[in-house]
Amino acid sequence: MPASQETNMQKGACFATAVRKASRRLTQLYDDALAPSGLRSTQFSILVELATRPAAPTLMELAEAMVSDRSSLGHALRPLVRDGYVVLRRGETDRRTQQITLTKSGHDKFRQGMTHWRKAQAAFVSLYGDDWSETLRTAVLRIAHDDRLGTMSGDTA
Repeated sequence: MPASQETNMQKGACFATAVRKASRRLTQLYDDALAPSGLRSTQFSILVELATRPAAPTLMELAEAMVSDRSSLGHALRPLVRDGYVVLRRGETDRRTQQITLTKSGHDKFRQGMTHWRKAQAAFVSLYGDDWSETLRTAVLRIAHDDRLGTMSGDTA
């Protein structure tokens, strides 16, 4: 790597690295808060997505909403299915698809998790303030849903 490129790659300069570090720290905060509910933040985020939808999504729809791939989502769903919080059903109109449905037990677990999630949310906002917290959330969601940042093919150099 030429010296000029090395100077541009200063410690912490990589956007992905910085966001990953922040993500790990936030995951710690929310996992610790959610621990009494028996949920991890990844599981809780799935329950939130299912609880706030008007209809049961397909596996592909849920993966898209969570900015995930089907394989990773399937892995994250396994403990929720095992514990009876979520059921996978064949699609009514297309038997090749699977719809993910929150069970009554899943709704109860979602409500239980919300109590603990609110504590983590309040802790974050108390550290960074309402305005900055909302600005950060908006910026991160903008990045998460920007399809231009998907798989890049070819070298842009």
